[in-house]
Amino acid sequence: MSEPENCGGSCSTCSLDCDSRKTGKNSFEEKLSEGSSVKKVIGIISGKGGVGKSLVTSMMACRMRARNHRTAILDADITGPSIPKSFGLHEPVGVTPDGKLMIPGVSATGIEIISANMVLENETDPVIWRGPVIAGAVKQFWGETLWQDIEYMFVDMPPGTGDVPLTVFQSLPVDGIIIVTSPQELVSMIVAKAVNMAKKMNVPILGLVENMSYLTCPDCGKKISVFGESHLEEVAKEYGIPVLAQIPIRPEIARAVDEGTVEYIDADFLDHAADVVESL
Repeated sequence: MSEPENCGGSCSTCSLDCDSRKTGKNSFEEKLSEGSSVKKVIGIISGKGGVGKSLVTSMMACRMRARNHRTAILDADITGPSIPKSFGLHEPVGVTPDGKLMIPGVSATGIEIISANMVLENETDPVIWRGPVIAGAVKQFWGETLWQDIEYMFVDMPPGTGDVPLTVFQSLPVDGIIIVTSPQELVSMIVAKAVNMAKKMNVPILGLVENMSYLTCPDCGKKISVFGESHLEEVAKEYGIPVLAQIPIRPEIARAVDEGTVEYIDADFLDHAADVVESL
């Protein structure tokens, strides 16, 4: 179907069903580099910071790698990158012999990782970039990196609904997102922002993961709600989103992240989430 004669060029105010509208969704999509292959892309998002989004990204990648899938992480949290430290990676990215493509770092178990920290001269240097430059970096991480035979790529996005999440949703073929929350009263508002953005961008929501959900008493085994009672189930019901996991507070998790050994956390609480991702 060709464009109608009375086309005004503005799809957002037009109700006609033509080729421009059908192809518009992918008009901003960045292509992978020659020789690269990524089968599934999963975005990890949150409506606010400090809920453990990067931790969930890391552990989900580890869980899928433990199932013998070729897994990668694209750290799109450009101004607050923490993924490399969690995996004990401190070396800069490599480049292909022709100097055209970046080669991602590889973790101890074989997870491929690209992050702003890996392209800075010093990993402690601040990233003081404006929005368009940050968005451009995310596109480069996707399209100017050699991603070889990746089955599942997890994209760690910065908190909120700003430039980078928008860039990821428009530029990458995102197959679904996982929304990370915490057990606090304002969780409903946080989830609502992420849900509404995903709906506007036509991105499937795989489910909710609640971090810092509870602490298990080492003496009696009782679950203690450190940050208050969870509202996860009622929020999930309100928005019709499945609950994928509730992550407990465990000192060994924080210690593993600090020591760069996140791959060795026993994250069996993410098995259901991994099943959902595997079914894509």
